[in-house]
Amino acid sequence: MPKLRVLARLTRLMLVLLLGLLMASVIALGERVGLTASIERRQRWSCWFMKRLVTALPFEVRVLGELPKQPMLWVSNHVSWADIPLLGMLLPLSFLSKAEVRHWPVAGWLAEKAGTLFIRRGGGDSQRLREQISAQLSDARPLLIFPEGTTTDGRHVRTFHGRLLAGAIDQAVPVQPVAIQYLRNGEADPIAPFIGDDDLLSHLMRLFAQPRGEVCIHLLQPIASVGKERAVLALQAQQAIHGALFGVEEATVVPRRQARAA
Repeated sequence: MPKLRVLARLTRLMLVLLLGLLMASVIALGERVGLTASIERRQRWSCWFMKRLVTALPFEVRVLGELPKQPMLWVSNHVSWADIPLLGMLLPLSFLSKAEVRHWPVAGWLAEKAGTLFIRRGGGDSQRLREQISAQLSDARPLLIFPEGTTTDGRHVRTFHGRLLAGAIDQAVPVQPVAIQYLRNGEADPIAPFIGDDDLLSHLMRLFAQPRGEVCIHLLQPIASVGKERAVLALQAQQAIHGALFGVEEATVVPRRQARAA
């Protein structure tokens, strides 16, 4: 039975990826003849593809809360590669993602065409990254980042890097916190997290061999960025997400500059 389940799910996934390849070919052909689509249109195409991709993943998805009606800087905890299609299906947006995603079959190519910003681990180019994020937000294009900088096992939330939220302050754009939660039998899903040296294919095979899990996506109250230090803004977003996932807030930490001023 598990082998038949894996085969059926892989077949469905391959059909979705073939659809993505067809989309990629049409976009590439248009670029060759000078018909380059706008970023907004490519974001819509990417969102449409992500919705189809999610239907091929073994999850029951619940979305709690309301989608924002204006472009914002989205921030989310990060558990799995599946976060990207699960959040990318909600509305047309771009991502800040690790450089490896650029080389993923089909999805990476479409992500790049939809305006994804790719960051190298340890790249040390904070100012350039800040300018790129600011440029996305100044063009009224929603952008999603994972400010923990890495994936977790879903049982805790790491410290958010405030430097990644500086662009929201520069452009006076609100921050939209999003908490994503993978559950299996009412507990934190031990299979969904994509951590350590795991590889995509092995993880996918393990995921497909199991019964369907549950994903809860919590769209939380937006946070105003005007007049805030980036460390304060990051802490507020982190606490909001931690509270949605675990029901309690972490201890409040006062940023150093604010503490000295007091």
